[in-house]
Amino acid sequence: MKPPAFLSLLVLMLQGAASLPEEERGSREGQLGGEGDSDTALRLGDGVLANLSHYDEPADSEDQLLKVKGTSLASSTGMSSAQSTRAPGTAPSSPTVARPTVLGLPAPPTSHGLPTCLVCVCLGSSVYCDDIDLESIPPLPQTTAYLYARFNRISRIRAGDFRGLTKLKRIDLSSNLISSIEDDALRLLPALKGLILPENQLAALPALPAAIEVLDVRRNRLQSSGIQPEAFRALEKLQFLYLADNLLDSIPRPLPLSLRSLHLQNNLIETMQRDTFCDPEEHKHTRRRLEDIRLDGNPINLSLFASAYFCLPRLPVGRFT
Repeated sequence: MKPPAFLSLLVLMLQGAASLPEEERGSREGQLGGEGDSDTALRLGDGVLANLSHYDEPADSEDQLLKVKGTSLASSTGMSSAQSTRAPGTAPSSPTVARPTVLGLPAPPTSHGLPTCLVCVCLGSSVYCDDIDLESIPPLPQTTAYLYARFNRISRIRAGDFRGLTKLKRIDLSSNLISSIEDDALRLLPALKGLILPENQLAALPALPAAIEVLDVRRNRLQSSGIQPEAFRALEKLQFLYLADNLLDSIPRPLPLSLRSLHLQNNLIETMQRDTFCDPEEHKHTRRRLEDIRLDGNPINLSLFASAYFCLPRLPVGRFT
């Protein structure tokens, strides 16, 4: 067919469609747009319709918010998209919940009925049990090297409290109610270097391990009769001995040559022996390490006992008149 004839035919068809009665034109529009679906057909011109039934209407803001919440909930419980769109009639799968982890080392239960590292804080080889109303030493992990159980209500240290803790280096039991320590509680700890016991109610000292370097028993009820004769002689590594604010009426002796600091202030000391610090037979001997001696707050007049400290590099702190 020649092009001019084709164009003529097309014009005739359009004119025929425009001249159709209203009823017939409406039926044809219904066939293009679908029966009873006037919302999905759009008139583009006379006799030309576009079917929009395959386009989705935009959801309102509330529906979108619910979809977002549903997605967040599914992701927070670890559910995959396949699990969240389960088929009807199937039982929902239980979400996997991660079990809590305890920071620290496992240990037997305490008097609270819980493992020590739930009641206390265990960080590596250190156990912190400060201010939790403990009444006794809790069972400790075998790897414990440092124990801090300050500001509690511990009244007694038993022989088995530290049994088997061969790595224990420091015990700090400040500000408790400790009135007694059994001899075997500390003596068999080979690595113990620091024993910190200020602000308790001790009247006597227990047997101490040979490796001890720091002993702090300030602000107790310690009496001279509560210190065994020559209790410190065998402690060849002892450097710091703090016995201030007690009820001592004499200076314990003999003191190890390793001693660097001796605090005895605020006791009841009135006298001093000639060999308390120096050997009277060796006048040339000087104890150069012992540079810090505190005797202030005692009734002793240090000027009356010059022969007892002539070997010291510094004079003791106290009353000289």
